[in-house]
Amino acid sequence: MKYILALDQGTTSCRALIVDEKGSFVAVAQKEFTQFFPKSGWVEHDAEEIWNTQLAVIDEAVDKSGISPSDIISMGITNQRETTVVWHKDTHKPIHRAIVWQDRRTADICKDMLNDGLENYVRQNTGLVIDAYFSGTKVKWMLDNVPGSRHDAQLGNLLFGTIDTWLIWKLTEGKSHLTDYTNASRTMLFNIQTKQWDNKMLSVLNVPNSMLPKVQSSSSFFGHFHYRGAQIPIGGVAGDQQSALFGQACFYSGTAKNTYGTGCFLLMNVGSTYTPSKNGLLTTLACDEKGEPCYALEGSVFIAGAGIQWLRDGLKIIGSAKDSESIAEELSDEHDVIVVPAFAGLGAPYWNMDARGAIYGITRGTTDKHIVKATVDAIAYQTRDIIVAMQQDMGYAMKELKVDGGACANNYLMQFQADILGAPVERPVEIESTAMGAAYLAGMYVKLWDAQTIINNRRIDRRFESTFSGTKIDTLYAAWQKAVKRTME
Repeated sequence: MKYILALDQGTTSCRALIVDEKGSFVAVAQKEFTQFFPKSGWVEHDAEEIWNTQLAVIDEAVDKSGISPSDIISMGITNQRETTVVWHKDTHKPIHRAIVWQDRRTADICKDMLNDGLENYVRQNTGLVIDAYFSGTKVKWMLDNVPGSRHDAQLGNLLFGTIDTWLIWKLTEGKSHLTDYTNASRTMLFNIQTKQWDNKMLSVLNVPNSMLPKVQSSSSFFGHFHYRGAQIPIGGVAGDQQSALFGQACFYSGTAKNTYGTGCFLLMNVGSTYTPSKNGLLTTLACDEKGEPCYALEGSVFIAGAGIQWLRDGLKIIGSAKDSESIAEELSDEHDVIVVPAFAGLGAPYWNMDARGAIYGITRGTTDKHIVKATVDAIAYQTRDIIVAMQQDMGYAMKELKVDGGACANNYLMQFQADILGAPVERPVEIESTAMGAAYLAGMYVKLWDAQTIINNRRIDRRFESTFSGTKIDTLYAAWQKAVKRTME
């Protein structure tokens, strides 16, 4: 039996998974790492801690599996996207903590870019909107604010990478400074039409070309990881949402999935033709059936599972994430409380960096349970916002929504999602589509699997059908839209 090692480096934890030839998990190891919040709206990670944590879970997963490292024929990496690391080429030491995708410190840089009239250029060439979410302004901030770094960068002594690039660099002991098309397309520095780094964006943000990794296909050779006497090729790399799209076998135009994690991310494969959005979505690069770049429309919700974490760790009104499901199911009354969790601004389709979270509709009868239910409901409402925009872009209604990610195990949320969409929600048996996408890309590189095998491997756990009338959907959604509008005033 041969195996694939998949690394799933997320926003709050690192995981390692051993996958067998049948596409089944043999062992999983997971460990959380530190979140830093130095100022309001700032979010940082220690890149060295991420590396050490990732290495520790690799050891744990291999030990749990009982397999020999020599039986691992390829490894794949999927990662939190946009999170930015800059490090010294010679010492391999980061110049600053990694600036996380959720971080809003570069909002003023974005406003300057908007004032300079760059909005259309950015959208047409990078597929993105000007927002602090993406990596480019984060690199600029580091070079502008870390003493001596601008000089070091101009001398060619510094390297930039998203987390995939940082892990590849560490795994290969500095031999490979690489990324894939999906991660490059999230930087605001990459032209998704020419599939090259964009010289104008590099000039605007004053990022030297020498800092940039080489870009290649998601299923290709990224270097060797020398591990316990074995030489394991890194054969698959994709940003977490594109990896989940691939893991859900959405290889062809018109297929879509939503991943419920820290954030919520809905992607639709739109094929080989560049398709700009007219309704606040992003155009990004994804993977076709061979792991080569294709285009996708994407809508991003910044706060999904993170809202449930807020209930647990911030408000301390639930003991565990699972409590949110039972509490929401327990409430049968149609209460008017609406939570808009704009803790890091609002993502698609609003793209409002200044919006902040709010709770509406509180009365004397409101309890902490109503706030819990409203926070869960907000995940589904935000997903509907994106699907409405996506349907307007594509000109047809979505027939069903494929789902994955940790929060899709919440049956209440999935049922409410189907209800508020007025369309079926399809949950696979294996909800770890993100990790499976990385595994499949790595397996394709060594010809262990092909697209048809991946399609055949996908099994359905449950299909949630809508139970709401059109009138009820319209009434509830209108109340949500009113709350969002108030949040942005």
